[in-house]
Amino acid sequence: MKLIVGLGNPGKQYHKTRHNIGFILLDYFALKHDISIDQEKFNGLYGEYLYNGEKIILLKPQKYMNLSGEVVKRYIDYFKIKIEDILIVSDDLDMDFGRYRLRLMGSSGGHNGLKNIEQNIGTNHYKRLKIGISNNKDIDTKDYVLGKFSQTEQKILNDKLEILNNILEDYLVLSFENLMNKYNKNI
Repeated sequence: MKLIVGLGNPGKQYHKTRHNIGFILLDYFALKHDISIDQEKFNGLYGEYLYNGEKIILLKPQKYMNLSGEVVKRYIDYFKIKIEDILIVSDDLDMDFGRYRLRLMGSSGGHNGLKNIEQNIGTNHYKRLKIGISNNKDIDTKDYVLGKFSQTEQKILNDKLEILNNILEDYLVLSFENLMNKYNKNI
């Protein structure tokens, strides 16, 4: 069983914000594969499907970003998912907009959602797909990450969604080392 978590904030006011790029990718993946992310459990919206006989759960925590680890932990415990079978999709301020990087482990890099996940699962040894949203030092970080995409950013994101979708598809069939070798060349 695998758990793919897209990080974001619940609520319509956050729908197309930089911080919600994890939700955006999960919604895109779900649409392409005809998966409904509409079941509710433990403050999370999730959908599940079988891929080559293995259950795959797509999760969008419905607590705010800085509490998303509480939701992830409940799913891990309830579904008895191993930490090595989790992939977290999040935004990253330190990468140019539209860049992406797969990581096997590492620090939260100041990302409150990742910090909370690490606190709740007790380790920073979990797989992640980080998607660059850049950083505008002229705008307060909170206002920037909760801000809507510019037209240029939206075009870049639209152009990247298919590649990001392919990463999620390949995550289901490739070893994580091979996945990183295949996709981390865009850095």
